[in-house]
Amino acid sequence: MKKRILVTGGAGFVGSHLCERLLSEGNEVYCLDNYFTGQKQNVVHLTSNPYFEIIRHDVINPFLIEVDEIYNLACPASPVHYQYNPIKTIKTSVMGAINMLGLAKRVNAKILQASTSEVYGNPMVHPQPESYWGNVNPIGERSCYDEGKRAAETLFRDYHAQNDVKIKIVRIFNTYGPRMHPNDGRVVSNFIVQALQNHDITVYGKGDQTRSFQYVDDLVDGMIKTMNTDDSFTGPVNIGNPGEFTILELAEKVIELTGSKSKIVYQPLPSDDPLMRKPDISLAKKALDWEPTIKLEDGLTKTIAFFKDAIK
Repeated sequence: MKKRILVTGGAGFVGSHLCERLLSEGNEVYCLDNYFTGQKQNVVHLTSNPYFEIIRHDVINPFLIEVDEIYNLACPASPVHYQYNPIKTIKTSVMGAINMLGLAKRVNAKILQASTSEVYGNPMVHPQPESYWGNVNPIGERSCYDEGKRAAETLFRDYHAQNDVKIKIVRIFNTYGPRMHPNDGRVVSNFIVQALQNHDITVYGKGDQTRSFQYVDDLVDGMIKTMNTDDSFTGPVNIGNPGEFTILELAEKVIELTGSKSKIVYQPLPSDDPLMRKPDISLAKKALDWEPTIKLEDGLTKTIAFFKDAIK
């Protein structure tokens, strides 16, 4: 059966890969985006497909459409972008969730929330299981994003409990791949762009803070598998790669793979930047039969090839 699927934030980095995959599986896909961080060039190659439609719209305003499933990805996801307009960021998370949940309730659609590992804040538990409540600063520079996503999870839980809306919540850990914005300020894109231009690679702090990096195809697999679970499974579920690397190790790997002449320079650690990040994916393995398959070096090689063309 061909499903009608709405993807908010569908022209973004992750959203465009999700739209592509859903189309390839024979679905009818509606891509909703206001182009604050999404880009038409991410999805223009899909427009020849008669079952793909792009709609310019901001999720802070109500939207009506008849669909079977909704993937709610709309929200700037990099510090540079979500701190640019923090009020807009939290409105997108909270009002966007309310509007999309209202739509799901109205048309009896299943809805998946793209939440984030940032709900764990600067964690006191390592690795982070879904049962961990987090250590988040509610009035810091990153709060518009962290607390916005936490509030969205609350809204999803309450719409499910009060109105029987069929919900899914995935907590996404650091993801990279082609179509990342060159200026989004995320560590992988920063390092690759700096390396390809033979500029100094900027490492914050001592570079001993850790991250877990998953390639975008693994994430899309995890999201679709979550959406396809029985209605009794709501999440939240961690979708991330448990392979843990220091930021310094990532910088050195990028220099190696690009053959760059870049040198590593150090700058002070930003406010509320987590020191550790690693998902406990036991639940994803059990409930979804999912775990990442793409190794960091393989994913970085594909991402570097993309950026070589993107920054010409």
